Amino acid sequence: MEFTVYLAPKGFTNELVYELGDVAEVVDRLVFAPGPPRPVAWAQNIWLDPQRIRIDSITDGANKLRALQRNWALWSTKHHRRARLIEAQLPAVKPKPVHIGTPPPRSPLGSWTLLERDLIVASPTCSSPFPHGEVQFVENRKDPPNRAYLKLWELFTLLEAAPSPGSFCLDMGASPGGWTWVLASLGCRVLAVDKAQLEPRVEAMSGVDYRMLSAFALDPREVGPVDWFFCDVVCYPDRLWRLVDRWRTFGKVRNFVCTLKFQGATDHETAAKFWAYPGSRLVHLHNNKHELTWVLLDNEEFPSFAP
Repeated sequence: MEFTVYLAPKGFTNELVYELGDVAEVVDRLVFAPGPPRPVAWAQNIWLDPQRIRIDSITDGANKLRALQRNWALWSTKHHRRARLIEAQLPAVKPKPVHIGTPPPRSPLGSWTLLERDLIVASPTCSSPFPHGEVQFVENRKDPPNRAYLKLWELFTLLEAAPSPGSFCLDMGASPGGWTWVLASLGCRVLAVDKAQLEPRVEAMSGVDYRMLSAFALDPREVGPVDWFFCDVVCYPDRLWRLVDRWRTFGKVRNFVCTLKFQGATDHETAAKFWAYPGSRLVHLHNNKHELTWVLLDNEEFPSFAP
């Protein structure tokens, strides 16, 4: 029987189960569902071609994994000591934090777990090039005003695309300026909009124009063509939906990157509306909390996000 294994982000297994609907088994944060891989938002990693492998011993388990491919990341759920002994016989995979601007890993990376004492579930290919979808950066703790910049850099890393120098970007809900700092560092022209004050050193960066204004008060018809529309506003998802719809209707925006922030219960209904935009993707980044990132790019594909 064909099946797929989905790894839920920490704390959001219920969201993934709800999104999938048809689920066969849940083991820790691993969700087993029948059929081929599906495009889901609440998955940190997707095991694209999992198989059940019976083993006779620790060495047999390691040999059978090596026969499939070289590099493996263990997600330990049961029989932890035995799983670690199998892992010890495999080539070591020790990911290091990556520098911002570094392309994602190119080497194939599989995921596996010891589901029973003599049963491995393993997938030679996964949706994320990072172990368990966990993107760790060498952080800049000096220049950006907060850690929100990591979400944007994670997205650019997975897309292997970012705004080019000279691009005109809107940063809605910009304060204190984490995303504006990223965009200005790339050489973009940035219109940063927020009722709260921008960090002075970010406001002083070349190409930054700050307006002390609600993101919901800015008229798309007065702004003109926009290369990138970024929005990390703290608001209910249905209000973000109305904001995006307004800019889609009256603005001239090529690319959208927006954060759906859930306050209280997850608003699955509004999330589904964002999914319905043709060509868009909704993802839970490793650096997201109780939120999703919605991306709609002009004539672009999403090979890193789609199974």
